[in-house]
Amino acid sequence: MAASSQMQAKMRRFFRTLWTQIAYVAPAILIVIAGFVFAYQFVRPAPPDRVVMATGHKDGAYFAYGQAYAERFSKEGFELELSQTAGSVDNLRLLTDEPAEVPVAFMQGGIGTPADYPALKSLGSIYFEPIWVFVRGATAPGRLTGLLGKRIAVGSLGSGTRAVALPLLMDNGVTGETSELVEIDGSQAIDALKDGTVDAAIFVGGATSQTIGSLLSMPGVTPMSFERADAYVRRHPYLSKVVLPMGTLDLAKNRPGRDLVLLAPTATIVVTPEMHPALVDLMLLTMQETHRQGGYLESPGAFPTGSHVTYPLAPAARRFYERGPPFLQRYLPFSAANLIDRLWVMILPLLTLLYPLFKILPPVYSWRMRARVNRWYKELEALDDRLNDRSITRAEATEQLDDIERSAEKVHVPAGFADRAYTLRLHIDYLRRKVDGRDADKAPPPEVG
Repeated sequence: MAASSQMQAKMRRFFRTLWTQIAYVAPAILIVIAGFVFAYQFVRPAPPDRVVMATGHKDGAYFAYGQAYAERFSKEGFELELSQTAGSVDNLRLLTDEPAEVPVAFMQGGIGTPADYPALKSLGSIYFEPIWVFVRGATAPGRLTGLLGKRIAVGSLGSGTRAVALPLLMDNGVTGETSELVEIDGSQAIDALKDGTVDAAIFVGGATSQTIGSLLSMPGVTPMSFERADAYVRRHPYLSKVVLPMGTLDLAKNRPGRDLVLLAPTATIVVTPEMHPALVDLMLLTMQETHRQGGYLESPGAFPTGSHVTYPLAPAARRFYERGPPFLQRYLPFSAANLIDRLWVMILPLLTLLYPLFKILPPVYSWRMRARVNRWYKELEALDDRLNDRSITRAEATEQLDDIERSAEKVHVPAGFADRAYTLRLHIDYLRRKVDGRDADKAPPPEVG
């Protein structure tokens, strides 16, 4: 029974102490919760789990790279849905449709203008897409004027090939009036070259693409090398002059059989304002991981880049190319970095709020615990003064001491402040002995702890 009573007493003291601590911490907790609720109003919405990206033909480079991008997004818990299209012109239409259901797309340089589509922003260019002109015969002209009067495959409607080919042909006087322009591309254009339905075909694609490889190995078909590449670059800023050295693609078969000077727009990534900022960051990281190794026409580390773009760089892309990935994304998984970045608007003010709270609470708590005991010393001091000037009877003093002692016994303080409570009881006993006349003068009061 005694052990059970002691256990119950301990439990009562524990819960009394806990309740006391909660009572003093509760206002701080309420302040922090209110701060959370207020700051949460400024937190950016979480990125959507799914985003649609316009690519190109299923057998083209855009779609192939899109699959690599989708795999990278999947590792971070996002679905990148690939939309097959006719090409860059078709992608531009999807980006600008209302309502905008496609917020990001591959886009060939030179498609559209910022004046016509001011809302579009670029995330940068990712690789060179050379313009290839293949001509039937053992030799090819060095100038597009050599195609006058020929049947030319210029790319299908909606394709980037057609969009870039027609202005270059027009610069050289090759139009629908002076030549036969056939709107086909891809496998159709290859077959047309092979069977002689067209005399020349224009393609836009990477040096390692399957389409270009098959054309370079096709008997009776010769690639054109641009004699006046520098002039085209001056006239069309989105174009670059690139050189594919002889034998680069196949040293054993010496393909190509000579140095080829080519004109090349770049493949770029274009976004709309609907693209979530977090997904913009993930897209930039994906571009860097996928294209930084370079290729036959690109030096390692040259791409992705903020150069060679048609549309202005998005602010996030500009920061990315100037400073690199955001600090947190360099050291943390993307999901964790994104979460902290979103909540930073809450974390910073809350840390500013919590610091003074943690500095203030301990001394306030200590003062309140001591005040529970110290409040009785005013009554003891007043009683002692009345005893000294004999303005109170012994019976009145004894009754007042009994009241103080009963009240003091009800004072509950945590163990760390128990010395104050026991010191108070010693001082009550000192005055009681003084009232009773028990050698009070020979027993000095104990020191206050």
